[in-house]
Amino acid sequence: MVKKTYLKLDSQVQYIKGIGPKRSLYFKKIGVETINDLLFLVPRRYIDYSDIFKIKNLKINNEATVIGKIQLVELQKIKNRVNLTKILLTDDSGSINIKWFNRPDLKKKFKVGDWLLISGKVSFFYDRQFVNPLYEIISEEEIMEKTHGSIIPVYPLTDGLSLWDIKRAIKISLDACLDEIRETLPQSITKKHNLMSLSEAVYNLHFPTKIEKAIAARRRLVYDEFFFFELILAKRKMKFMNETGIPLKENGKLTEKFVRLLPFQLTKGQTEVIKSIVNNMEQLRPMNRLLQGDVGSGKTIVALYAMLVSVENGYQSVLMAPTEILAEQHFIVLSEILKKLNVESLLLTSSIKGDERQTTIQKIHSGEAQIIFGTHALIEEEIMFKNLGLAVVDEQHRFGVMQRAALVNKGINPDFLVLSATPIPRTIALTLYGDLDISMLKEKPPSRGEVITKIVNEKKKGTTFEFVRQEVSKGRQVFVICPIIEKSEILDLKSVNEVYQEITGAFPECSVGVIHGRLKTAERMSIMNEFRCGNLSILVATTVIEVGVDIPNASVMLIEHPERFGLAQLHQLRGRIGRGAQKSYCFLFLNRYVPPETFERISFFEKNNDGFALAQKDIKLRGPGEILGKKQHGLPDIKIGDLEADKDLLFLARDDAFELVKKDPEISSSEYYVIRRKLNKLAKKAQLLRIG
Repeated sequence: MVKKTYLKLDSQVQYIKGIGPKRSLYFKKIGVETINDLLFLVPRRYIDYSDIFKIKNLKINNEATVIGKIQLVELQKIKNRVNLTKILLTDDSGSINIKWFNRPDLKKKFKVGDWLLISGKVSFFYDRQFVNPLYEIISEEEIMEKTHGSIIPVYPLTDGLSLWDIKRAIKISLDACLDEIRETLPQSITKKHNLMSLSEAVYNLHFPTKIEKAIAARRRLVYDEFFFFELILAKRKMKFMNETGIPLKENGKLTEKFVRLLPFQLTKGQTEVIKSIVNNMEQLRPMNRLLQGDVGSGKTIVALYAMLVSVENGYQSVLMAPTEILAEQHFIVLSEILKKLNVESLLLTSSIKGDERQTTIQKIHSGEAQIIFGTHALIEEEIMFKNLGLAVVDEQHRFGVMQRAALVNKGINPDFLVLSATPIPRTIALTLYGDLDISMLKEKPPSRGEVITKIVNEKKKGTTFEFVRQEVSKGRQVFVICPIIEKSEILDLKSVNEVYQEITGAFPECSVGVIHGRLKTAERMSIMNEFRCGNLSILVATTVIEVGVDIPNASVMLIEHPERFGLAQLHQLRGRIGRGAQKSYCFLFLNRYVPPETFERISFFEKNNDGFALAQKDIKLRGPGEILGKKQHGLPDIKIGDLEADKDLLFLARDDAFELVKKDPEISSSEYYVIRRKLNKLAKKAQLLRIG
């Protein structure tokens, strides 16, 4: 007798009939490990197969879905090392070419005689065609279902996993576990906004009879995500509103002298932000503030001003950066100013060892070190501050919430300042960081020169090199950026070592340096110092110089394989030039075919210098999750909602959450039992109530 397996929401997907341990690994690749994960797997989109087109009726530039049989499969090699996989698809009305660029793997996947579903935009090249469309190999059984007007969800896929596999697994799971799904919102909220019950939403997410029901199902799940996200923010804000911190009042002994020492005037934006921060620091309640600004807007100077206010009051300040090179650059540049102010500063990273490390730790503990720069090495258990007044976290999205919490916990409710050079549209920032005060720096110092960006074909590299030679002859300096350190057998990309050889060969008259993350700290600092002093004309580097490097004399940047970088990263890299008064130039070397969407992204970057516009575009292209690093916030993940596209629903949920906490801070009313039950599951994350 075979023992019956009972599925529960927390059961592993391997126990679904037909899956097993091996196939469950495919599900894991799309983030599904349990039945609950599977039931809350949200389709990327829906296709209404009552609108399947006959091939003869396809119109150019229209989005369309067709079903046909494969008559021909071929793989062609075309210029610039580009592969073209091409099939001929037919139905009873005609035929059409389908093409995929740089997908040679599809040659083995497609077989003559297979039925294929294609969905995408119809284009024209000698004849109608689909280029890089969505596809699904389907069975005769599926054809019958799809041609009867079904609305089919399109899920994220991976090799070895088809839409049919997912749909079948979901059907089995719904039959077994739908009744287990427990409501998370009280009727007062679901009625107020005309929301489906949670179980009804889950069912209609996967098996809607109408598109409208699928939309309503997603709306309920998005509201849920946003509501609990904002509820924890609201509770967090209320908690630290009642905390007692250290009032730090500016007396001007250091800050006024600091401003006089600067070789430039503070911008209007910097002055206004400093005023807000100083006002915050004077309060008994600890400061919790986010300072975000575009590349080169002067966030570090503002942060140092705040750190000096802490020192004026006899307290220590600390700045934690995500990488050693960024921490080193902060220390090298700012320690020169601090020496003139007779303020003791030091650097602590994991590369500092032995006696030097012990001396550094002792100075931090005794209070002799007034301003400390460092990396995550600062949060190790043995590091103790005498009296920490202000903690600053730079590039905060690169740190986990536990790391930020550990830094703040080195003091007794110190002020907390978060720096972010990844601009976020204000509507999103107000929501995501709704428990923090928010300052924004948009303007750059007026002395900064214009930066011109150009996409350059590999064939025109020689012309670009001649231009670079002219810039170097004027005394300017050059960055050359590469995506990898060493040549890879898997990735067909130029490495730092290869490009270094190319550059030294092309510019024999120039002194060329190379820097990357594998170099030892002393060597890295020495090379950067040589470049800063002008002893090196050209610096070949990886993205270790992405942030924090300030060389006003650098006027040219060459970026190899720009397709390998996101918009935000490209913008950060470009931000290393244009810091002087002279006009600067950023050249993007494209030496291969890239998909149309990739070229569109790079072209957008070429035409835009505004970090906020680039961030907006990045959010649309990659989704807010990756841009904002939600998993770093100690908050519920936002997997379904789009912070921009769904912002109306987001603000609705935010208002409801903050109103509820204002009305019932402990959420103790019996009416809110279902909310408390859900919050208990999030208890571990909810405990991180102080950190942004």
